[in-house]
Amino acid sequence: MSKVTFSSEPTDRPELFDIRAMPEQPKNLKPGQLEASKIREFFEKGFLLVPKFFEEEELEPVRRSIEKLVDDLAQLLYDGGKIKNLYKEHGLFQRLIHIEKEFPGANIILHKTRQITEAFQTLWSNERLLNVVEQLIGPEIAGHPVLNLRTKTPHNEATTVPWHQDSAYLDNDSYNVLQATAWIPLLDTNEKNGCMEVISGGHLPGKVVRHTCCWGDTWYIVMDEQDAAEKLNVDFEKDKVLCPVPYGGMLLINNMIPHRSLNNISDEIRWSLDLRWQNPEKSVGFYGLKEGVLMRSAKNPVTKIDWEGFNKVDRYRKAELDSKDKVEDDPFDTIIVGPWMKKWEMTHTNRHTDRLNSRNDSTWHKA
Repeated sequence: MSKVTFSSEPTDRPELFDIRAMPEQPKNLKPGQLEASKIREFFEKGFLLVPKFFEEEELEPVRRSIEKLVDDLAQLLYDGGKIKNLYKEHGLFQRLIHIEKEFPGANIILHKTRQITEAFQTLWSNERLLNVVEQLIGPEIAGHPVLNLRTKTPHNEATTVPWHQDSAYLDNDSYNVLQATAWIPLLDTNEKNGCMEVISGGHLPGKVVRHTCCWGDTWYIVMDEQDAAEKLNVDFEKDKVLCPVPYGGMLLINNMIPHRSLNNISDEIRWSLDLRWQNPEKSVGFYGLKEGVLMRSAKNPVTKIDWEGFNKVDRYRKAELDSKDKVEDDPFDTIIVGPWMKKWEMTHTNRHTDRLNSRNDSTWHKA
């Protein structure tokens, strides 16, 4: 992995994140595509709430796939003597809560899942969804290597993500790349179960502001709100927008907009996926750990997506190996480390940072 220089300086092309970056919109809309006024809203505000997009038959396979992942996890923990009950009597929105009570951190194991299941792949490359992505970034589309299954169990700090910009997790090579994200919940989301909040217009200066590491007992970085208010010309109270998304809808955001997810104070798990895309000719900014997967191209039409090649690389495992330590493959490990943790000043330590700091690691170098 090549050495990367880190900075919180603005991109030299902030126009990539505002209305000037909006591709020419089609006169005749393809299936799933949105009106040009909606796409314009995405570029003006940095986000777009699409309350109804997916059909039930498009999302139900994802739910079933997650049920299978939870079942596999329960069996793994049961066989390993970590839990005494499989809790099969509980459904998708309850079962992991009971598993967590016996084995705290089970949700982190799922968050680190190495399986981009067939259902995840199908949703990520959904034709109607890619048609919308084409409206945002153009006809050259690659899936970004950072795909996340969010396992938001109630009252759990590890699932409450503080204010941040997505680009702050990546290296500087990605600062001049528009990366579009679809946040897709698998139930109705609201303020109680931990929906998203964004800072409208915070993307317009095209700047990545100061973040620090790490928040609470997590591996998350957290935005410096004062620095953000000054450099992004935003007011965190006046410009904050709550984004409840019903089941079947999605929230589209770009990689520069400040956002967070609220705490889940309900009695159910808030499951969601975040899927990302960008131009395949641009850097994904993921420290050389993993590259993207080509999904659509006007230049070189894609007849078959190379899921096999993409799935061969486990980004969490490669992060462990690239640390130059001998790390045993512990299936019950609930610690996450990554190069983004060394990108920013470490102002708070916890078990995740302790693991990071204990290493003889010269690969993730903060310049």
